[in-house]
Formats: sequence, structure tokens, C-alpha cells
Amino acid sequence: MNIFVGSLPFSIEEADLRGFFEEYGTVDSVKIISDKFTGRSKGFGFVEMPNDAEAQKAIDELNGGTVEGRTIVVNKSEPKPEGERRSFNRNGNGGGGRGNFSNRDNNRGGRY
Repeated sequence: MNIFVGSLPFSIEEADLRGFFEEYGTVDSVKIISDKFTGRSKGFGFVEMPNDAEAQKAIDELNGGTVEGRTIVVNKSEPKPEGERRSFNRNGNGGGGRGNFSNRDNNRGGRY
């Protein structure tokens, strides 16, 4: 089972997160998501556990727990439906050629 872990302290390491979950069973992988430009943790990650019963017990017992003074969120990770994913073209906007500014999006009446 893939498990989402949120509201993590920015200082936590993957080995520490693995340790929390290994108390409940086998852990296949741990990944803390980091900003691709700064390398700093984004405060959330994913833990993969092969045994669903062990994973569910970890979720039940760790959700709402405290790590370094922060209350963490732990739940089963569900993939986003395809329609909710955003794609960006090479200009950094969502497509359509309008960019982030459009007179249709506001009532200022001015031009950009």
C-alpha cells in the first residue's frame, strides 16, 4: 500500500520516517518530496508497505501523531484522476496562449 505522510517537519530524513513505519511492518520504500530548485523538503512524502494490514495499522496509529512538535497526517495515498493533473507548456502556463493574465479573468479593463 502506498501511504501519504503530510505536515512533516522540514528537518526529517527518509531514514527517520522509515523507522516510524518499520515499527508496524516491512517498508519497501520511503520518499520525502523536495523542491527541485532548492532541494528543501516540501513537508510531505510517501511510504510503500507491501502488507496492507500492517500499512493500515500504521495509518491508524500514526495519523494525528506528533513528530518534532508537528501533528502529522497519514493516510492511504490515492492517485489523482487524470483530469486533475495540470500540464504546462514551455512558456510556463497552462496552455491556451493566454498566460496568467486575461481581461476575461478580471474586471480591471486595462491591457497587459
